[in-house]
Amino acid sequence: MTTATGVPPLERGREWGTVPEELSARVPVEQRAPGLGRDAVRLLVSRGSEVSHHSFVELPRLLRAGDLLVVNTSPTLAAAVDGRVGHARVVVHFSTVGDDGRWAVELRDPDGRGTTRARAGGPAGAEVRLPGGARLVLEEPLSVHGPRLWWGRVSGPAGPDVLGLLREYGRPVRYAYTERDQPLSAYQTVFALPSPDGSGSAEMPSAARPFTARLVTELVSRGVQFAPVTLHTGVASAEAHEPPYPERFAVPEASAGLINAARGGGGRVIAVGTTAVRAVESAAGPDGVVRAAEGWTGLVITPRRGIRVVDGLLTGLHEPEASHLLMLEAVAGRAAIDRAYEEALRGRYLWHEFGDTHLILSENPHPEHCSSNHR
Repeated sequence: MTTATGVPPLERGREWGTVPEELSARVPVEQRAPGLGRDAVRLLVSRGSEVSHHSFVELPRLLRAGDLLVVNTSPTLAAAVDGRVGHARVVVHFSTVGDDGRWAVELRDPDGRGTTRARAGGPAGAEVRLPGGARLVLEEPLSVHGPRLWWGRVSGPAGPDVLGLLREYGRPVRYAYTERDQPLSAYQTVFALPSPDGSGSAEMPSAARPFTARLVTELVSRGVQFAPVTLHTGVASAEAHEPPYPERFAVPEASAGLINAARGGGGRVIAVGTTAVRAVESAAGPDGVVRAAEGWTGLVITPRRGIRVVDGLLTGLHEPEASHLLMLEAVAGRAAIDRAYEEALRGRYLWHEFGDTHLILSENPHPEHCSSNHR
């Protein structure tokens, strides 16, 4: 059996089991412990079977001069908007804008607690009334194999100005494991930059959330470099766990040069987040050389496809069903990931976008030496 993207589904019943509900991070760390900053989360470090426990503020001591952190500069959008289908209330999650001006959207039902639950997608022709007199008409599923996301077209007094609609009426996408709504600023990372056209991510590139300006300064002072890339991530419904759909990305020429130079000079290329991995690996040739690239990427990284560029990954903690775990296994191997997650559960680490972090380092840096079946 394969998914809509042709990727084998992730196995259920992993060795480390399920994640207890109390390990969901319900609010940002600075609200859990007033007086602390974003960098006060915990950091699990794994390399092969070796696992160690740290605070995120220790990251500069765990890296070395010549290492390169690849960071995603995509800003987070206020991508959730209230609407109505007939007399029924819905919440529209605006995911990704297409080349033809349509948007991939997910419709969800309010659950009475300020969050939402999944609902059936469609049907074609369904009309959603949005604030300010705007209307969204659903046209067709994003994928014939998965009806959760639909292509839809917005019209209204301001024309098809979805980004303007989000700025005026939107709020950040929020799921049931969180405690309350947060301001959009809580979902912006220190690396977020305004896009020329106002576009961004439907959900925060959350691996970078614990970074602060002070921590970045310390890393630079220790000889760690940064390579900015952009990948505008779409909604990843908490219930679905599909492999990611195609997303817009850009790897600038300067960043490609920094990545190639780090690899050639013996430094480690460490991606901050699965979004950064997807962008960089989409710009890499079979020889492992990264070239400037932009456009759409449908790349799904699995152990079978393997990793061409990155030597490590800084990421959050993912649920047992999450497709992102296949990417983690591609970096470090199944046994290493299972060992790390067993330690994370034993150590009571916190999951999700406001939770703790995990630094995964490959035991085989510079993967151009991998066998051909990892291309």
